[in-house]
Amino acid sequence: MNTPLEASKVWTVAEAKSRLSEILRLAEREGPQRIGTRQSYVVVPERVWREKAGEASPRPPMGQWLLDHMPRGEELPVPSRREQPREIPFADEDGA
Repeated sequence: MNTPLEASKVWTVAEAKSRLSEILRLAEREGPQRIGTRQSYVVVPERVWREKAGEASPRPPMGQWLLDHMPRGEELPVPSRREQPREIPFADEDGA
């Protein structure tokens, strides 16, 4: 187990690249891990992030959300492709 001094260590990006598995394990066991000296980043477990963000559960994938929220029961008019000339629904009165 790390001492408090080691737990507050800031990992360099090079160290983080070579020891990612260890950083993830330490983030789970001991808390947030800081990476970077010039610009700092923090690695935390997803459950901690969700708790801080106030999310109760993971969001569904975008495709599932779209299917769940798709308008239903509305019949949209579909113009015939054989109709000549086809009406342009958003054209100005001037024909532009």
